[in-house]
Amino acid sequence: MLVKTIKDMKSIVKKLKEKGKSIGFVPTMGYLHEGHISLIRCSKKDNDVTVVSIFVNPIQFGENEDLDRYPRDIERDLQICRDEGVDFVFYPSADEMYPDGFSTYVEVEGLTNRLCGAFRPGHFKGVTTVVNKLFNILQPDRAYFGEKDYQQLKVIQKMVKDLNMNVEVIGCPVVREKDGLALSSRNKYLSEKERESALSISRALFEGKKMFEKGEKDPQKIISKMKKIISSYPEVKNVQYIEIVDPETLEPKKKVEKGDLIAVAVFVGNTRLIDNIKI
Repeated sequence: MLVKTIKDMKSIVKKLKEKGKSIGFVPTMGYLHEGHISLIRCSKKDNDVTVVSIFVNPIQFGENEDLDRYPRDIERDLQICRDEGVDFVFYPSADEMYPDGFSTYVEVEGLTNRLCGAFRPGHFKGVTTVVNKLFNILQPDRAYFGEKDYQQLKVIQKMVKDLNMNVEVIGCPVVREKDGLALSSRNKYLSEKERESALSISRALFEGKKMFEKGEKDPQKIISKMKKIISSYPEVKNVQYIEIVDPETLEPKKKVEKGDLIAVAVFVGNTRLIDNIKI
C-alpha cells in the first residue's frame, strides 16, 4: 500500500500498534537493488509488518552533488516492493517532509567528522535529521541499514543510543555483484569502462584484508598497496580516502587489529563510490 502523507502514515502506525504488531522499517532513497531487497527480507523475517520509505532527501546533498540526477524510478521500486511482500511504502514529497519554516535539525558530533563526513560537510546532519523524522512518524521496532554505508550505520546507532530512542538499528552485510562490485544505486551512472575501473575498489579491499591475514600490521603499508591498485585503473579520477579505522569510533589505527574496518571513497569518472571491508 502506497502512503504519501505523514498524517496517513501515522494513522496506519497507530492502528498497527494498537493491534500489537511489530514494525520493521527499511529507509531508502529509491532505485532499489538487491542490497535493499536483502534489508527488506531481514525485516520480513523479524517483524509482523514491513514499511519501506522512498525519499530522496534533499538536505543530505551538498552543493554540486547529484541531487537532481540521482536515479529515480518509483514504478519499478513499487513493483519490487510488491514482489517482496512489503506491507506499506511511505513515499512523501520534499514539501511534506520539510514544509515552509522548517528549521530543526539533529546532529551527531565526533563520528561525523571523519571519513565521508570530512569531505561532505552537512551530509550526516541531513541524514540524522531525516532518519529522526522517519523514526518519529513510523515508530518502528527495528530499522535496517546496509553496512556498505558503514559510517551512516554507526552515526544512526549513536543517535538512537544518545536520544534513548525505542528502535533497534540493525546493520546488514554488504551485497556484491558476482565480480565483487558493491551494489549501489549510483552504479547506474557508470559507463562500461568506468564499471570495469570500479572493480578496483573491491579488489583493493580484498588485497588489504589478505595482507593483514598474512601478517601485515602497518596500516600505511596496506593503504599504500591499496592506493596503488586503485590508481592503476584508467577511469579512476581521485582516491578520496583509504583509511583503516576502529569499527566503533572510526578513529584511524596506528596498528591494524582483527575486526578493524578498511573504508574507501573513490571517484570513478564523476561518480563517487564508497565501500568497506572488516578484517
